[in-house]
Amino acid sequence: MCGIVAAVAERNIVPVLIEGLRKLEYRGYDSAGVALLNPTLTRLRSVGRVAELASLAEAQVAHHGIAHTRWATHGVPSERNAHPHVSEGLAVVHNGIIENYAELKAELTAAGYVFTSDTDTEVVAHLIQHTQKTNNDLFDAVFATTQRLIGAYAIAVIQEWDDRIVVARQGAPLLLGVGEEGRYAASDASALLQVTRQMIYLEEGDVAELKRGSVRIVDRNHVAVERALHESSLSADAVELGEYAHYMQKEIFEQPQALAATLEMIGGAQSFSPNLFGTDAPELLAGAKSVLILACGTSFHAGLVARYWIEQLAGIPCSVEIASEYRYRVSVPHPDTLVVAISQSGETADTLASVKHAKAQGMMRTLALCNVPESAIVRECALRFLTRAGPEIGVASTKAFTTQLAALFLLAATLAKQQGHLSASDEAEHLTALRHLPVAVQNVLALEDDIRAWAQRFSDKHHALFLGRGHHFPIALEGALKLKEISYIHAEAYAAGELKHGPLALVDEDMPVVSIAPNDALLEKLKSNLKEVAARGGELYVFADADSHVDEEPGVHVLRLPEHYGLLSPVLHVVPLQLLSYHVALVKGTDVDKPRNLAKSVTVE
Repeated sequence: MCGIVAAVAERNIVPVLIEGLRKLEYRGYDSAGVALLNPTLTRLRSVGRVAELASLAEAQVAHHGIAHTRWATHGVPSERNAHPHVSEGLAVVHNGIIENYAELKAELTAAGYVFTSDTDTEVVAHLIQHTQKTNNDLFDAVFATTQRLIGAYAIAVIQEWDDRIVVARQGAPLLLGVGEEGRYAASDASALLQVTRQMIYLEEGDVAELKRGSVRIVDRNHVAVERALHESSLSADAVELGEYAHYMQKEIFEQPQALAATLEMIGGAQSFSPNLFGTDAPELLAGAKSVLILACGTSFHAGLVARYWIEQLAGIPCSVEIASEYRYRVSVPHPDTLVVAISQSGETADTLASVKHAKAQGMMRTLALCNVPESAIVRECALRFLTRAGPEIGVASTKAFTTQLAALFLLAATLAKQQGHLSASDEAEHLTALRHLPVAVQNVLALEDDIRAWAQRFSDKHHALFLGRGHHFPIALEGALKLKEISYIHAEAYAAGELKHGPLALVDEDMPVVSIAPNDALLEKLKSNLKEVAARGGELYVFADADSHVDEEPGVHVLRLPEHYGLLSPVLHVVPLQLLSYHVALVKGTDVDKPRNLAKSVTVE
């Protein structure tokens, strides 16, 4: 959600800002803007894509500026609501939500400030300006302003005739870049790879001053601090499309490599070691009597699959909570619960808040499963496991999901061993299956041409139903989510046994029914459910294992995966569902990588 890029350098920073915004387009946005100092302020804003802003800024030259892509929260998408927002020669860009903006706006209006937008961000600009009347220095005024803000924010501020950029963060991601020619700030490292790989990750409450050759940081108590300098492991190539038409397609086909990277540490292992999850993991995992998984969206679906694995393998209870709901209900905490937070970005606001809530209730055994080192959720948790999927640009998550599943299976097997429920033969079998997983997924990708043909039949559909049983029911949920996210076809998923409890009323010849049919203990029951659909004239699209014995017939289309994969079968079966959604979206002509109304990183409630 939203994106910030800021730069102060010896070189012309306008191309740096524009290219940085292009790299942040995946986060989701509806307008864009820049503010440049030369040394007076120039502001340019546009509704729509960054390309439109680039045309406006083409002739500009500056050594000092801030830029932003906005995803509307307060106020409709429009040029007047686009960032940066200004106040008497001062400009601000902001990610997040200021929860007390209404009270601050009333106070500032009474003081004579005129608001020209509907945003909460304009309050920040005027409040900094107002604070300077008693605290003239820009850095001190920004710090004082942050003490009055309630909510989540990452901000970058510039002012006429001042050679600095001042930034601050609380509850929203912001990092600094240290380059040979200048200093930079951004919401995401990918925006800065064009100029530097040297990054500083700000902590909650930090305020920083950027000059061309220096950085100064104070913490929430206004105490000067040094934050570690990290070299980003990302490469510029990792965020380029290469030979692919869309990032989503690229990321679907990167899954074998992403899984191999995620599972690299067990390449030569003879056992599941708790140290995979951190140096304190042997003690924290051994004492866990239950597991609580907190996640949102696709990560929530990964957690639902993990519940089956953890309870079956480790024999301990596991609950999965939608993070945005968990902290707003009365729950029963237990100190021996392992709290697992799953997030691709590590900055998901609801998941981060729910982890803090769990810790406040005395549940200190916390584990982050995340794709981004140094992210807020990783820093918040006692243990961590990095999925190593690499940058995921497409809004619809693909390789992040399958690598989360691999990591969660590692966790389930490790807990099983810690609980004394894993035999030596089962341990060896699971390790072998995990090592073969990248090859197995590569074989599934060979089905793309057949799936492309199926996608044509969805082009005029408005609704779809997805069915699964057991630990493939969450995969049906994920398949439905993918289809609705990028093709805008209304899709629902049900446990197939629930058909007779309502959804069967929806089935007719105009609603395709997609089913996952692995050769497992529930296959025969699933076949009965499929017969119920066929008897009502429903058109079935069945993803089956090679030995599932589901036959093609009129109204029943079957694609067979190359092999049955036991407990890890969900990892394989989600891949054709990703491909189906991708190719249906292509047929319908939607924006695959940037679907309407959605953002990649949901950093506000």
